[in-house]
Order: sequence, then structure tokens, then C-alpha cells
Amino acid sequence: MSSPSAPSFRFGVIADPQYAALEPNLELDRYPAKSLAKLKEAIAEFNRHDLAFVVTLGDIIDRNWQSFDDILPVYESLRHERYFLLGNHDFAVAAEHLTKVASRVGLSSAYYDFRHAGYRFIALDGNEVSLFAPPERDPRRDEAKALMKALDDAGAPNSHRWNGAISDTQHAWLAAKLNEAKAAGEKVVVMNHYPVFPENSHNALDSDRLLALLSKHDHVVAYLNGHNHAGNFGVVDGTYFVNFKGMVDTEDNSAYAIVTVYEDRLEIAGFGREESRVLVLGQGR
Repeated sequence: MSSPSAPSFRFGVIADPQYAALEPNLELDRYPAKSLAKLKEAIAEFNRHDLAFVVTLGDIIDRNWQSFDDILPVYESLRHERYFLLGNHDFAVAAEHLTKVASRVGLSSAYYDFRHAGYRFIALDGNEVSLFAPPERDPRRDEAKALMKALDDAGAPNSHRWNGAISDTQHAWLAAKLNEAKAAGEKVVVMNHYPVFPENSHNALDSDRLLALLSKHDHVVAYLNGHNHAGNFGVVDGTYFVNFKGMVDTEDNSAYAIVTVYEDRLEIAGFGREESRVLVLGQGR
């Protein structure tokens, strides 16, 4: 599947470092305290490459506000631009800190977009409607309960308190950004902490709604996420859904990736437990 065309650009991907100074969770095979060393190893590898940026797909910490003080300085050694998404564990902090999580990692908004070399990258805030991210007594918590009940009633597997959804406002913003990118002739990569496909217990509470929106746009080439630490992969109408594996899992085997963008494909080079893949663009359209 290789072609002689030169790559347009490369970027790094990290999912679920989930750092905290905690004892290992042996049942889940997670070692949160070891994520600092794993992250340093990943950054050292990234620094050996010419990357446009590095994105962390959420769950930067496992719990405790002070965990940010330990892990964020590790990113200072990264010589590339960095982008953060937020995950459910990033909100496992004291209630008084919930509204400050985004700003703590340098985000003025928890959802945003940016352009690079003919691509539009759209970063979603999949925690916006949830039982954990909005402040206590916020109506979005009730909205999350209603979504979960509807999923339960339908027999769906993803009605869990560790999943979330985007708001109607963010959904409209996403639709507008997809249209804006299409008008500009840009390919789109959507990023979220939560998967939406294939069907899985970790999927976003609004996965069906998001899938329906994305399916209307043939310029959406990939959807990248974390959250399901085992990883996953699927394709719908030429859009690739790549669930990157969790860095926090296993005692001494990490997981991260470098994505190389070509005109006709994306090549994912997996490190550690992460799989390598070639995603040919335009198939199934």
C-alpha cells in the first residue's frame, strides 16, 4: 500500500495517561503512577521526529487536582505544539475544581478546532453532558440521566456513568465546522475522548447522533479517540474510527502513536501496545 508520494505532515497521539500517585489497579491492569515515565519515553520518541503537533485524547490524570502539577510539567520537554482533550477521569477532582479543569490544561474552551496543511482538526468536549463534569445541580447532569435512561430502555450497552455526550450547542457548532471545512476544501479529523463506533460499552451517550451527523460528510476521513483502553477500530462509509489504547495499562508496556498524513492515506505507526495501520482514503465512498 506504500506510495512514493512524500508525506504532508506527521502528528503524535497519546491516549489515557491517567496519571495519579496511586497503587496499581491490578484487576484492571492499570498502573497510574508509572505513566510519568511512560509519557517521558513517548515524548523522547516524538522529539526525534518532525511533528506538526501532539494530541492527548483525554484522561490526562486519574484523579486528584494535584496530579496535574506532576504530569503537566512533563509535557514541557516536548518540542512540538501540543493539544489536550479532556476525559472523564480529568474531572475526578474536588467539586470546587470542576469548572477550572479546562483552564488548568491551557484551554480557553474544552472544544475547539484548528487547521493544518489542508486538514481541519475538530476537538470535541465529550464530557459536557455527563454525571461528573458539570457542577453539582447543573441541569446537564439531569440531561445525562435522561440519555442514560433512554439507552437503558433501548437495551444499549453504553448507559454508564463514566460516559458522556456533547450539548445541543456543541452539536450545532460541530455541524457548522463540518460545513465550514467542506466549503474550504479541507479534509476533517474529528477527535473526542469517547468512541462512537463500533458499538461498545464505552461509547459516548450520544454516539448514534454523532454518527448520523458524521455520515452526512464525506470529507470526514477519521475519528480518533481513547477511553476504551483495550482499543478498537471500525470503518463506516469511508470514515475510519480509531480507538487508541490506554497508556496507563500494564506495568511496563506503553502505548502511543505517530500518524503520517499522505495525500491518499494515513499511516499509523504504533509504539508499545498500539497497533500500526494504513488507512487508505476515499474507500467506500
